[in-house]
Amino acid sequence: MRDTGTDDPRVRVRPNRRGSRPRTKIRPDFEDALTARVYRVDRGRYHLVMEDGTAVVAVKARELGRGSIVVGDQVSVVGDTSGKKDTLARIVRVLPRSGMLRRTAEEGEAAGTERVIVANADKLLIITALAQPEPRTGMIDRCLVAAYDGGMEPILVLTKSDLADPAPLLDHYRGLDLTVVSTFINEETGQTDGVDDVATIVQGHISVLVGHSGVGKSTLINALVPEAERATGQVNAVTGRGRHTSSSAIGFDLTGGGIIIDTPGVRSFGLAHVEPNMLLEAFPDLLELSEDCPRGCSHAATEPECMLDTATGVTAVRVDSYRRLLEARHNAEQF
Repeated sequence: MRDTGTDDPRVRVRPNRRGSRPRTKIRPDFEDALTARVYRVDRGRYHLVMEDGTAVVAVKARELGRGSIVVGDQVSVVGDTSGKKDTLARIVRVLPRSGMLRRTAEEGEAAGTERVIVANADKLLIITALAQPEPRTGMIDRCLVAAYDGGMEPILVLTKSDLADPAPLLDHYRGLDLTVVSTFINEETGQTDGVDDVATIVQGHISVLVGHSGVGKSTLINALVPEAERATGQVNAVTGRGRHTSSSAIGFDLTGGGIIIDTPGVRSFGLAHVEPNMLLEAFPDLLELSEDCPRGCSHAATEPECMLDTATGVTAVRVDSYRRLLEARHNAEQF
């Protein structure tokens, strides 16, 4: 047998080129990077607006790893920032975030996974139709929790005020220091009511809209930013639910300053990422009652001496809503 080992002169040993050059720990600091804001995310392409108003499309740099970039993020950008057709810039850094809209998946394989939807917003507009579809206080309560947890001011915007009296819903939230605006928009005649009030509230701010499908988010966006031309849909007469007309979050500049961000209609809004004490912060009308609870009281329905059990009337309904959220959060943690 022939020896074909490395000592055999007939064997040519190829040099190991891989890793032949020593790695450097020096990483680029991107001192020349420019700042931009993310307005839309579409299949790995990030639609940005530079500080000078130039619209740019960018990709995420490899250095950023798998961290997500969302609408509202301020980012550092290098490369071609001219905004010319078929050019791509590169996002190399995500700047620190402030107000964030987050939710946790409650169903399917992603159950328990926290997701940031929008970053750097300071107002959360909770869009609720007074009819078609019927208002759901559970959804409103979840959005209030998300607003307080994310450092945003919640604004309750009631749409389709021509179809129902807002008084019963307002009575449910009478104990909260909550700004409420009722609106009516007739797309055929162009008649509106309350839209100017919403425009005043969002002027100069970064505001995000959230709500069920069919409640009128896109219609409100079109009234505030006519050039947005958001598609609007009808509510299913059988299910009472709207059809998704927005598939992803997208930001629009407001005349006179500010950004308003439309989000897809949601079926559920998980809150497993929110600490239990923060849940109660979203129910300030219950805080006074809870002060007399025994130390360590979880305020769950099973607590024997919880003072929330003494609530009556509308407050008792609010207690039920709070405890449903508490239970939903607990169940989500089990995934």
